[in-house]
Amino acid sequence: MKVKDCMCQEVYWCNPNSTVKDCVTMMNDNHVGCIPVCDDTKNVVGLVTDRDIVLRTIACNKDVNTTPISEIMTTKVWCCTPDTDVQEAENLMSQNQVRRIPVVDNNKIVGMLTLGDLAANENCCNQKLNDTMNNICGCDEKNAE
Repeated sequence: MKVKDCMCQEVYWCNPNSTVKDCVTMMNDNHVGCIPVCDDTKNVVGLVTDRDIVLRTIACNKDVNTTPISEIMTTKVWCCTPDTDVQEAENLMSQNQVRRIPVVDNNKIVGMLTLGDLAANENCCNQKLNDTMNNICGCDEKNAE
């Protein structure tokens, strides 16, 4: 199965000059916890999660109304393409401990793939998804003891 078979094609993104408040509003309005940051050509240059906002803005006492998203975004972003095999995408998530990855085609954002998308797809292997979640969370049998 390919990523295009289970990714979310309705993707919302902001540009690096957007304020944190603009990004938070977009997250709230669209009920998402992550927003890709793209340049004017829709090339992914960063990613912002709700956790980034809390830790890199609120905890640092930055002004959400004036701080550009480029100051708090994660710049090392793992991406895949619509034709990437789902297992390869899961491996990418697991190895890099990320829950969401932008889907790009010709360097342009075309969707997002999340653990939720994988869990909602009946063709995904539940054991592989469970292993991926454990790797992301750092949950393993050693920690269970």
